[in-house]
Amino acid sequence: MNKNTLRTAILVLGLATALIHFSLNFLMGGFDPVFTANGLGYLALLAAFFLPIAFLKGREKIVQYAFMGYTAVTILAWVAIGEKNIATIQGVVGYTAKVIELLLIASLYSYSRSS
Repeated sequence: MNKNTLRTAILVLGLATALIHFSLNFLMGGFDPVFTANGLGYLALLAAFFLPIAFLKGREKIVQYAFMGYTAVTILAWVAIGEKNIATIQGVVGYTAKVIELLLIASLYSYSRSS
């Protein structure tokens, strides 16, 4: 895959998982600071990846690895405490988010290897 395609994939997948975490506030019936913080973390990492932030100039690999690590920790947290019953809406959303997050890690990894 070329770098432009990977950048597009990273943007779409990152936004999708952020929106899923924000939407969990509604699915769970109230404000959940953990899901909200997780969604905000994805948006912050997308900003760090895409915006020309002077402090991060020359540190692009660190941002990419931090993004992959953050996503991996999100997956591990779901493994530890997430709803895994596929018969519930939360379970369906959880599994969907994990597929998206695995694709995000793969896209970030591919992008880091092509730089």
